[in-house]
Formats: sequence, structure tokens, C-alpha cells
Amino acid sequence: MRAALVTVSSSKARGEGADESGERLAGLAARLGLEIAGREIVPDERGRIEARLRHWADEAGVELVLTSGGTGFSPDDVTPEATRAVLEREAPGIGEAMREASRPHTPNWMLSRALAGTRGGTLIVNFPGSPRSIEQTGEALAAALPHALELLAGRRPAHGTA
Repeated sequence: MRAALVTVSSSKARGEGADESGERLAGLAARLGLEIAGREIVPDERGRIEARLRHWADEAGVELVLTSGGTGFSPDDVTPEATRAVLEREAPGIGEAMREASRPHTPNWMLSRALAGTRGGTLIVNFPGSPRSIEQTGEALAAALPHALELLAGRRPAHGTA
């Protein structure tokens, strides 16, 4: 299975600093055993984000798109809105699990607007922009994501009892 990684950051898109968040997403994809089909940085522009999500889901046909950044309260944090515009079905439990995983680490855990859902056979998950938060939330999702991807692929893996 393949994953695409999209860092949403106007400053990183301008070449200002290293894409640490993208590195953390790449690490998560590797832990999940996924091939990385592509990795890119896009500015905090809703139309550009939507276009890239559609590309990876519809044209490239990857099974998983992981985004980082743009999930906060700043006026240019528009990743959830762009994601919602391309989703066919939302998966609210994923965003809830991410916020719960952040709760022990920051008093601002409830300010994350991370969103997830499906478009065709692709699962799209918005991660926060903080590299540390990606580690924390990725760990919380790592066990469930492979099952979700199998279900989207039309395979019916056995339901665990744990």
C-alpha cells in the first residue's frame, strides 16, 4: 500500500527551514509498512490543498494521505476546510483519538481541528504541524490505521478482541 505526505506550510513552501513534520510523517508511514508514493509541501491556501488531496486520491490512487499543519486557529489554518471539501465520508473517531492522545502533553489539546475521512479508497488524515505532536498522535493511530486501510481496500480482516 502507498501513502502520500503533504506538509501544509507557507513558510516551508517558500523554503524557510527544514520540513521536520514531513520527516515525522515519513517515519509513521514507514512504521505502517507503507511505500511513500510522494511527498510535497504546499502553502496554506485552501484551493491548493484541495487540489493536492484530489490528485493523490483520484489520480495517484494512494491508499493513505497524511497531512501536517494548518489545523489550528490561525486565520490561514485551512487544512480541515480543504479536507472536508474533498471527503466523501468523515471519520470523526480518528480526530477524537488524536486530540485524546495530545491531552496528556499540552493544555491546548482541544484546540486541534484535525480531521480525517475517506475519498473513494483513500483515507486522508490531518495531523498537527508540530513534529512532537505527530509522534504522539501517530502512536495513538498506528494500531488502527492498517485495519482501516484493509477495509477501504475491500478486504474484511478479522476484528480483534483487544
